[in-house]
Amino acid sequence: MSGINDFVIKFATVNGSGSASANTMVAKTLFRMGIPVSPKNIFPSNIQGLPTWYEVRVSEAGYVARRDGIDFMVAMNPQTYAEDLAEVVPGGWLLYDSSMPRIWPRDDITLLPIPIAQICAKQWTDARQRQLFKNMVYVGALVELLSMDMEALKGVISDQLKGKEKLMAANLQAVELGRTYAREHFSCPLSIHARPAEGAKGKIMVTGNDAGGLAAVYGGATVCAWYPITPSTSLPEAYEKYARRLRVTKEGKRLFSIVQAEDELAAIGVAIGGGWNGARSFTATSGPGISLMSEFLGLAYFAEVPVVLFNIQRGGPSTGMPTRTGQPDIISCAYASHGDTKHVLLFPSNPTEVFSMGAEAFDLAELLQTPIMVMSDLDIGMNDWMTDPFTWDDSTEQSRGKVLSAEQLEAFKTVKGKPWGRYLDIDGDAIPYRTLPGTHPSMGSFFTRGTSHDEYARYTEDGRIHQRVIDRIRRKFDTAATVVPKPEIDIRDKGCKTAIIYFGATRPAALEALDELERAGVRINAMRLKAFPFSEDVKAFCDAHDHIFVLEQNRDAQMRSLLITEADIPATKLIPMLSYDGMPTTAAFVRKAVLAHLHPEKAAAAE
Repeated sequence: MSGINDFVIKFATVNGSGSASANTMVAKTLFRMGIPVSPKNIFPSNIQGLPTWYEVRVSEAGYVARRDGIDFMVAMNPQTYAEDLAEVVPGGWLLYDSSMPRIWPRDDITLLPIPIAQICAKQWTDARQRQLFKNMVYVGALVELLSMDMEALKGVISDQLKGKEKLMAANLQAVELGRTYAREHFSCPLSIHARPAEGAKGKIMVTGNDAGGLAAVYGGATVCAWYPITPSTSLPEAYEKYARRLRVTKEGKRLFSIVQAEDELAAIGVAIGGGWNGARSFTATSGPGISLMSEFLGLAYFAEVPVVLFNIQRGGPSTGMPTRTGQPDIISCAYASHGDTKHVLLFPSNPTEVFSMGAEAFDLAELLQTPIMVMSDLDIGMNDWMTDPFTWDDSTEQSRGKVLSAEQLEAFKTVKGKPWGRYLDIDGDAIPYRTLPGTHPSMGSFFTRGTSHDEYARYTEDGRIHQRVIDRIRRKFDTAATVVPKPEIDIRDKGCKTAIIYFGATRPAALEALDELERAGVRINAMRLKAFPFSEDVKAFCDAHDHIFVLEQNRDAQMRSLLITEADIPATKLIPMLSYDGMPTTAAFVRKAVLAHLHPEKAAAAE
């Protein structure tokens, strides 16, 4: 086996052992060498003691989807030796701590035994230091085995230990111990190794949750109310971090408010209250939080209050798999709450889009006077992604939508020909004009209620009026379809009648699979959904194709159901392509599913 800048390395360790920091250093060092990388942290839902894994895909071609098959395994957890060994591809390598004798029942891989515990025991007397520096010893060995740039690694370690500079020397000492052992006992570098490249130049590495926190700052959010839940917690934490840097005056006055509420119901309630009062407000949660927030989301929908919600999806139902990824909340978010509701959903595919769509969500919420949900997931939210740098036009002005000033209120009847009513459709776009508390001393006040009301916010039990109001709110959804992000369409063969639809974090796997299929002589078209409601472009694309795979990470083909129900796409042409094991989707999964349907003989040959 040989693969220069094209391999997958996996670390099998124990949660709470300090390995996450060391493993991240490997990924970031390769990235700083200019090599495209895609790290995935696969961790348990406990604090310490259970198995955890960290994969790094290295791909000079720039593919960032997770890939099946491990070329190089760093096996540091005896609990998982059997499954870790089984994952290594024939011809691969397995590095392990040989301080205790081990028997590995495979003769088609190369073993790289290093007595890591013994090396650390000789060097350090403190038990905690021995444990932590074991990680840095294997990092040092990888420097030689994979020809990693030592200067780049030093820079990464320095950044990681900022504020803890006294630990720098000891960490570098551990790295040197590993390097020395590898040089003296193995032929370095291996046939798979790294070399400086250009593919990662101009890119950044960042998590989606960090991007979401920054998006809220740039989107103008001044109120954040949240309740901790994996995998969304780090998003409001990122917002607070950036707001403390960017939203505090020279005099020390904070221009933002962040509330850790007692539960999810309180969090969404505070956020809706902020939106009603004129602040740009948001919350962040995951699937169980969506369930708890649903009634309040119905209030915001019916009372037409702007609010933004970041949903960092995880495996369900119930507690489900809190530290695994998925897209299982499509239906529950699209129709959140009881009664007739429809919500606007945005589907970012990487942290760069979490930033851009997250900031845009605040404009959309005020334009449409409704909740906007940014549908991220654990993979995007918590993993480091190599992605394009964020861009922002400093001349950007927030679009507050139809918010009336005192002067506009006074002139409303003269200008519009009708007296102002909070829920009156004046312009024919189903979006009424709103006022904020305190706008005018005697005009513009109204009673905000979740009960049935007429166009002037007056309570009513007249069913005809209620129907008229909820029909108008539904028409607002038609307006939303014209302003949300348009789908991304990729026509690879104008005569082809077969296509694939994908969205969110499945984008890297879909794009790589499309390339692999094309190299195999199979060309199909593609469309990436960016938002719900669906624009006319979605309908037109589906009408132009006879067979359409719908790739999604849930069991029940929820996006397919939305396409059938909301875009009137015939169910017979939509082929479910479902990946819901909690792991990021691979190109191999997509490729095999397409070939199995279109060319069974090619699928069998590829096995």
